[in-house]
Amino acid sequence: MHGDRTTAKPTDRELVDRAKGGDRNSFGELVRRHQQRIHRLAVHMLRDRAEAEDVTQETFIRAFQALSRFDGRSEAYTWFYRITINLSLNRIRSRKTSRATHDTDDPRLDGVLTDKRPESSDPGGSAQRRELYLALCEGVDGLSETLRTTLILVCIDGRSHEDVSAILGAPEGTIAWRIHEARRKLREFLDARGFDPEGDGT
Repeated sequence: MHGDRTTAKPTDRELVDRAKGGDRNSFGELVRRHQQRIHRLAVHMLRDRAEAEDVTQETFIRAFQALSRFDGRSEAYTWFYRITINLSLNRIRSRKTSRATHDTDDPRLDGVLTDKRPESSDPGGSAQRRELYLALCEGVDGLSETLRTTLILVCIDGRSHEDVSAILGAPEGTIAWRIHEARRKLREFLDARGFDPEGDGT
């Protein structure tokens, strides 16, 4: 009788439809499916874990309150991402000072400057890498909201240009241009601070 596990799991859209019909468990399942990724996105946007927790919670509260307005033409995660990005940007705009903490030990930052991601880390270069990450974080913070958000979604969160186009409501060509421009600005920023962003790979 253990064969029931082959039953297909409901899609996100099916869960949204059930939740619209008043099934709170279905919305709870949506939260479980997407909470980790939404939280990670908020951490990268805000670089403050406590604020990211708040934004993650608020994202799902807002989504639940707006269930009736979700038309099903886009994927549920696209909708969650949009809410998270808007809430995060609002928080960043309302800050009087820059955040006190930086999450820099994230190997995904290796993908920010190039499409190649190192397969193995160089243990001897960890202190150097940390310095580079700190500079990268500062450089990313200095980008415009639009470039920063696009860079985080594509290079750090690993979303495709197609996905990001749907999330941000911009053509894929625009997304590609933003990534190119963000990387160019970051290289200039690092170069001005004495880092050689191209010379790290051996």
